[in-house]
Amino acid sequence: MASDDPDTIRREFGEAVNMTAGELEKWLETEESQSVGQKDGDGESTGHASGRRIVELLRKKKGDLDDGDLAHMRKVHGYVARHLAQQPAQEDVESSRWRYSLMNWGHDPLKKG
Repeated sequence: MASDDPDTIRREFGEAVNMTAGELEKWLETEESQSVGQKDGDGESTGHASGRRIVELLRKKKGDLDDGDLAHMRKVHGYVARHLAQQPAQEDVESSRWRYSLMNWGHDPLKKG
């Protein structure tokens, strides 16, 4: 079961999101970013919308995070953990939809450290 402790949520979010706000913002502007995920009524994928929210969260001060922010941070951690477990068997993940989807959620599986 997911923790309700704000410190744990922030730590797990920080472990899941390995892209900076600037890196993620730049990524979200690419065609590759916009080419993956289920689209909503506005034509934006759930992951792309989440990426925009993650940029905001990364730029917020710890004391300014509210319950809605913490809930989204927990959602991001869960998504990244589940998606990483589904890594495709193909050798070239660099240009895979799997990687692009993860990057929309702030995690680049090829990023070191």
